[in-house]
Formats: sequence, C-alpha cells, structure tokens
Amino acid sequence: MIKEYQTVTGIAGPLIIADRIPDAKFDEVVDIELPSGEIRTGKILEVDGDRAMIQVFEGTEGLDISSTKIRLKGRGLEIGVSPDILGRVFSGLGKPIDNGPQIIPEKKLDINGAPINPYARDYPNDFIQTGISSIDGLNTLSRGQKLPIFSGSGLPHSRIAAQIARQARVLRGEEKFAVVFGAMGITFEEAEFFMTNFRETGAIENAVLYTNLANDPAIERIATPRVALTAAEYLAFDLGMHVLVILTDMTNYCESLREVSAARKEVPGRRGYPGYLYTDLAMLYERAGRIKDKPGSITLIPILTMPDDDKTHPIPDLTGYITEGQIILDRGLERKKVYPPIDPLPSLSRLRDKAIGQGKTREDHPPVASQVFAAYSRGREVRELMVVLGEGSLSDVDRQYLKFAEQFEKNFLSQGENENRSITDTLDLCWELLLILPREELKRIRDELYQKYAHGKR
Repeated sequence: MIKEYQTVTGIAGPLIIADRIPDAKFDEVVDIELPSGEIRTGKILEVDGDRAMIQVFEGTEGLDISSTKIRLKGRGLEIGVSPDILGRVFSGLGKPIDNGPQIIPEKKLDINGAPINPYARDYPNDFIQTGISSIDGLNTLSRGQKLPIFSGSGLPHSRIAAQIARQARVLRGEEKFAVVFGAMGITFEEAEFFMTNFRETGAIENAVLYTNLANDPAIERIATPRVALTAAEYLAFDLGMHVLVILTDMTNYCESLREVSAARKEVPGRRGYPGYLYTDLAMLYERAGRIKDKPGSITLIPILTMPDDDKTHPIPDLTGYITEGQIILDRGLERKKVYPPIDPLPSLSRLRDKAIGQGKTREDHPPVASQVFAAYSRGREVRELMVVLGEGSLSDVDRQYLKFAEQFEKNFLSQGENENRSITDTLDLCWELLLILPREELKRIRDELYQKYAHGKR
C-alpha cells in the first residue's frame, strides 16, 4: 500500500521540505499532488531523520504548503527502453514529444546507471569517422573515447554537433551505429533546428533525441544527460550497437547544478559552483567507454560554451581533467569565415595515435598528421613575425610556410556544412598541402611514404 503524506513545511526555489516521512530514502522518486489534482514528479535529495528535502522536476509554482500531498514510489528515477526508441524525440525526462505513441518498454532502467568496473574496460583504439577533416585528420576520435568540444558564445557548435551526428560512423560498415543526442537548456529555435535537420537528412532513423528547453525546469536539466546516457547504455551493451552520445550544452547543466546547490544552502566552491562539481561531471563522463567481451561501445562528445572564452573557468577546466583531450573552436577563425572554426593547435586527442595507422585508417596517417601540425604551427609563427617585422624580412622558406598556413585554413580546415569527407579524402588533401613545402622541410615523413603518396599530386 502506497503511503500518502501531507506534511510539507517549506518551499525554497525548486525544493520542498517535508517532515514526518520515516520511510524516505535518498534518490527516491515521489509523486507530488497539488490541490488541483495535478501530479508532479520529485526526487529526494537529502534525508535527515524523518525530514526530507525533495526537488520538484516541474517546478514549485502553484504548490500550497498546507494541502500538497506526497507519495513515495519506492524506487529511483527510471526510463523505459526498447529498440523502438530509435527515431524518436523525447523530453529531458524521457517522455515522447514527437506526437508518436508511448514506448512499450522492454525493460526499465535507473537513470543513474551502473559504474563500469575499471578492470572490465577495454582500451579505446578504433577509429570513428566524423567526416570533418580537422577532427579525423589531426584530433582523431576513437570508439569509446570522451572528447569534448570547447566553444564560446555565438560560435557554431550547434551546427558542428548536428553535422557530427549526421555523418559519424565506424569504418566497418556492417556494424550497427546509433547517435544519442541530449540537449540541455537550449532555445526553441535550436531544438527545431536539430529536429528538422535530423528528419530532413534521414539521420533521425538511427538517433534518439532528448531535449530540455531553456524554459523547462532547471531540475529536469540535471536529469537529461543521465537519461540520455542510460538510453546509450541500453543500445550499446544490450543491443550491441556503437553509440555516439552528444551532450550540449554542459554549461547549462552546470548552471542548474549551481542553482540547486544554492537553493540547498550548500557552501559554494569555485565561482559559486558546488564543491562536488568535479565528481558530478566524472559520474557522467565515465559512463562512456567499451567493455571487454561486449561488442557495443559508448563514445561521448560533450559540448560546452566557455564563459568569456575562458579555458580556466571551472567547467572546461574540470572537463579537461576527466576527458581524453578537447576540440577548441576559435573566434579568430570564425571571423575569417572558416567553418568549422576548429583550431588544431590547442586542440588535442590523447588517444589519436591508438586509432590511426595501418589497418585502421592508412599507413601514412601518423607521420602526415604530425607533419601538417608542425607546418601549420610554423606558418602561424611566420604570420606573427610578418606583422612585427614586415613581409620583406621573410625568407623564401618562410613565404612557403605562410602560403601553407593560408591554404591549410582555406582548403583543409574550411569545409561545407554538408560536406562529408572520408579519411582518404582528408589524407589526400594533407599531401596536396604538404607539397607546397620543399622535400627537405618534411622531416617527419619517410622517403618510401613520400614516394608512394606524393607521386602524381604535384
């Protein structure tokens, strides 16, 4: 028999305080009945004796202290999953919002998931092709990796996220691939952009979308990435699919954490964020990976906008500690009309070398990527030198590096929003650019590779 309590004693922001609930358990789901008969969902955040603090997902507007009723559900927050979730659009709590039928669940899963035993983890070392040269060629994404995108306000991270979601695939085409897209605190226009884009391109057939809008409750925003990752775990480890999870925008998620933390009157940490921000982010990010003897995998691309473009801000700073690299969008490249404005020099994929080379991409990929990176870095230095000393101070080799940098940004970094380059196209483009430079400058490329791939490109 479900017990009902009418013992609410206080309301603070998205939280309610209730006394005399002896059976309350941390993280338990509760039904909250308003005087009008409306039912809202809540979750117990804190238990102190028979007193409970409950966060209300739909917000506390309209609640009345004296007449609000609480019913304990005896379980954590769950979502129903089945193969039918593919091709569907859900709210941040997993409720269908695409006018389709309700999902008949094959099973119900707790959104907090189960931690992966570190001993059972398999190493991320398989190449995922995103179709974007600056990622595939220089900062390669591995299957099971966590590779965030650091963006700034006004930069086209939404377009890049949609492009990756449309184009990403494992090179062995017979393997099942899916995309789980979790959007937190986005505007209605952004939500429409994603849903229209996915439907028009057909990508929706292999995707699941969870959308939490900016006007939805902040509490729901905290649940959205957990719901998305739970669906990904089902697709990956129950159905054996390779799943790419894209979460945008993690900054909105962290702002919601800060809001709830302030409502709970917790002692703030850096810039007002809760002291457990690192732990909370790690609990999300570490749900990605591969498990030994299981065919599926979860690859994670969290996207976050850096406040004031500050890489030392707590959100990008802590994210960088937990994940295996970062892709950084550059405002200077954006001003030059380069799309996608990914700056390869501060960007990094720590697992790149494990996912490229003979049998994975192409034998020339590691030395070519290293040589292109070095050449572009030298070209940027020459460009800065020219600003100070003038073009007349440059040597002939300096001019060739300057030309390389310009052509690299124009032809390699810049590509169409619907242009899906294969890794072969990307590497061939690298060779065309490297031939701008004299052979003696290409110190990282062996003669046999130069003879094999440079022949016919001059």
